[in-house]
Amino acid sequence: MKIVVIGGTGLIGSKLVALLRQRGQEVLAASPDKGVNTVTGEGLSEALAGAQVVVDVANSPSFADVAVMDFFRTSGRNLLAAEAMAGVQHHIALSIVGADRLPDSGYMRAKVTQEGLIKASGVPYTILRSTQFFEFGTRIAEEGSDGRTVHVPADAFIQPILSDDVVSVLADIALGSPVNGTVEVGGPERFRFDEFTTRALSAKDDKRQVVADIHARYFGTELRQESLIPGAKARVGQVRFDAWLRRSSASR
Repeated sequence: MKIVVIGGTGLIGSKLVALLRQRGQEVLAASPDKGVNTVTGEGLSEALAGAQVVVDVANSPSFADVAVMDFFRTSGRNLLAAEAMAGVQHHIALSIVGADRLPDSGYMRAKVTQEGLIKASGVPYTILRSTQFFEFGTRIAEEGSDGRTVHVPADAFIQPILSDDVVSVLADIALGSPVNGTVEVGGPERFRFDEFTTRALSAKDDKRQVVADIHARYFGTELRQESLIPGAKARVGQVRFDAWLRRSSASR
């Protein structure tokens, strides 16, 4: 079976390509630096020729509201049209838990737009919504940092997951049948935002003070307690946050 991974050279994409190849699949890692550009359409038809499955884990190079919407709308339309022409049997996309609950975030609005294009395309699909990755803890902190203090949403919970666990679920979905719906995945533990951020920074000897602020925004939007938490039927990752932190510290 030929599987094309759009964004196949990024954090998730490169791991997914390697795992699927380990499982005996023919996998093409597609990205602009490999001559496949979903925004311009360059190389798309050639990449999808003979493909049964496409996994889209590409991300916008800019998180600015207009740019991110343009990216996911244009990329999504081009990719899905090319898949229909190529006879692709399963389109899989990685999205975000709670995206539809956070309309004040330009990034979340763009992901919901991407999901809508997929649902309307006629191509059989599965959307995997994931919680935030362990690896992005410090990046999340930067959103609320003034250089010395990090303001994070008070009372909001986060249920982060190791990227490897997300990749494992994506691989299972790619080798399975389309559900024509949405699947959720989250980590095995739930933290308050300030606790998660403090642990992530402390593991890197980052001395910035973390402050829980009821008005602090997460990528442009305020959060409720459960905004980023998956539902009861979500798949659950295996690796706990502290175990990953210890492993990451030991490897530095």
